[in-house]
Amino acid sequence: MVEITELDLCRDFPAPDFPVEKIPEEEWRNGLIVRMPNWLGDAVMALPALWQLKKILPENCALGVVAPAGQRAFYHSLPWLDVLIPLVDLHRHWRKDTRRKIRRIKFGAGLLFNNSLRDTIEMRLCGVSPLFGTAARCRGIFLKRSFHFVPPKAGRLRKCHHTNCYLAEAYALGAPRWDGTLPEIRIAQDLVQMPAEVRDLCSHPKMLILGAGAAYGAAKRWSSESYNAVAADWISKGGIVVAVGGPSEKPIGEEIGHGLDPRKYYNMMGKTDLFALMHLLKSAAAAVANDSGVMHLTAALGTPGVAVFGSTDHTSTGPISSSWKLVCTDQPCSPCFCRTCPKKDPKCMKRIEPQTVIRALGMLRIKGVPGEEK
Repeated sequence: MVEITELDLCRDFPAPDFPVEKIPEEEWRNGLIVRMPNWLGDAVMALPALWQLKKILPENCALGVVAPAGQRAFYHSLPWLDVLIPLVDLHRHWRKDTRRKIRRIKFGAGLLFNNSLRDTIEMRLCGVSPLFGTAARCRGIFLKRSFHFVPPKAGRLRKCHHTNCYLAEAYALGAPRWDGTLPEIRIAQDLVQMPAEVRDLCSHPKMLILGAGAAYGAAKRWSSESYNAVAADWISKGGIVVAVGGPSEKPIGEEIGHGLDPRKYYNMMGKTDLFALMHLLKSAAAAVANDSGVMHLTAALGTPGVAVFGSTDHTSTGPISSSWKLVCTDQPCSPCFCRTCPKKDPKCMKRIEPQTVIRALGMLRIKGVPGEEK
């Protein structure tokens, strides 16, 4: 069975509550440093927790993050964030200049939103203590408190959203409860600074974004033929369609565009930096995307859309927005969390027909849907 759902993911799929142990004000020293997740989608899901932590920091204390250097544009667009420590190589020990920056600020506490033992040790080497984080990879001896969550299991919905897991750790440190309002994202480069093609696309009132890629693996991808059918329908109703993604996904954009009017379909995969991508996502009338960073970032920027789920768990990683519809199937092997389908036949995606997604698009509460005025 294929289902179109609209859920309050953060309310319906809570994480466990941990006892609250506030950090005394005098122990914060110069602030809090948070090691953010490497994946952009996970970073977006961690934003509410980061925002709530900002609220408990004493005056003149900084909120800093350690995050992938490739995501600078995203973090520079958070006006309430004080310090960004970019990591150039995510899978090696930190560079000396990275350590110096952290030592110089003298953060009073650290929180790890990833599961890396190496990064935990690096935080300690930078003089950050106490440390807090999820229990993982035998790193508990370095943490003042570790938090245990039920791990995902193949073929079973976890029913615990990642955003709630990050929030549960923030609450345990004394952060106030999140009211569901997404933290402010203010794109740090103005639209006038973008290339002419991006500016022109952003000016169109009926632009549909397609996030047809998925960096994690092919199992999360809805077929190019299905996206092509959705694009053709949108174009037939007076809109334009823009496919976005990384350079390696450019062939996917070419497949989707087969037979479409080149004046109405634009393959921008690999043609935008993160600032330009954010402007496209924010300016769109709507989006259709796989479970991906594009899906999460589009939702966080306030654009409504439809998310297609198959091999992953919508109760754990669905977009944190009430303006999105989720389309998913109830295959017994789903979610499998595999990068490629173990059975070489991804029925969880194949059974989602284009007409179902087109119908879900028509259900969105947006202004400017081609052919309709909501």
